[in-house]
Amino acid sequence: MTALETAPLGRTGLVVGRVGFGAAPLGDFFARLDEATAIATVSAAVEAGITLFDVAPHYGNGLAEHRVGTALRAVPRDRFVLSTKIGRVMEPAAAAGAPAAPPPRGFVGGLPHRPRFDYSYDGVMRSFEQSLLRLATDRIDILLIHDVDDWTHGPEGAEARYREVMDGGLRALDELRRAGVVRAVGLGLDDHVWCERFLRDGDFDVFLLAGRYSLLEQPGGETLLPLAAARGVGVILGGVFNSGILATGPVPGARYNYEPAPPDVLARVGRIAAVCADHGVALSHAALRFALAHPAVAAVVLGAVTPAEIARNLSAAAAPIPATLWADLRASGLIAEDAPTP
Repeated sequence: MTALETAPLGRTGLVVGRVGFGAAPLGDFFARLDEATAIATVSAAVEAGITLFDVAPHYGNGLAEHRVGTALRAVPRDRFVLSTKIGRVMEPAAAAGAPAAPPPRGFVGGLPHRPRFDYSYDGVMRSFEQSLLRLATDRIDILLIHDVDDWTHGPEGAEARYREVMDGGLRALDELRRAGVVRAVGLGLDDHVWCERFLRDGDFDVFLLAGRYSLLEQPGGETLLPLAAARGVGVILGGVFNSGILATGPVPGARYNYEPAPPDVLARVGRIAAVCADHGVALSHAALRFALAHPAVAAVVLGAVTPAEIARNLSAAAAPIPATLWADLRASGLIAEDAPTP
């Protein structure tokens, strides 16, 4: 594929670049960033031809949205597709009557705001309005329900949040879509089971699935991706390096699901990396190309914190990979026999 290839996003009418920009790291994820460099990274993505930008209030309690908005406000609005999320409403810490909350898990910086989970009708509308202000725009192309899952809320809490969405939040999303200030509504989840439940129970246009379809593991490919394809729902993948281990390899401190990788994951990635090395292919290149190969997937969003990383991501998408690599991964039992490959 070419680095700037595009694809239709399901039935939304949106056309997206197959390699997009994921802005989670711009919320000071694992490291505090220089402000000018963070903004320059978004600008470099625009200059390189990237057109899909995904962000969320959660990323640094609004910091990533501010940085993305600062860079994109000088760009003609029809030149990019902008995705953000609902589920958290931000309140300045002083107004909440308490000290600023600790940064969200994994984030080391961010704004002095206190997040409050709210998936109700009013919560969606308030979150949407706050995102418009932080992003310096008057409309959002893709608006996603964020983090309704057991990992974030616990099983009982996730069930309550699901009901909150279905009883009120979904109505707000539909009103925004019908008003034309949002083009597509959907889900931004790390959990393929919850994603499939939402998809079967509601009218959604798109979802962004993080970490559950990658070269390391493919549970999202069993029933979720075929369901999306059958219904014309657009699919974006995030977390295709599983929090970093498919980029770094099984090195000390490698992360999987935002935490230090356990021994079994380190061992499996080591086996995948060895096959890639036998073919002279970088592990990260194979991971990206594998994720993009599924016919249901329109785009993958990749994080970056410097302009140089933008160029690296686009080079990875265009890197040649021999068909024998995929055959050897299959023969070793490291990818499923029926897994789509380039």
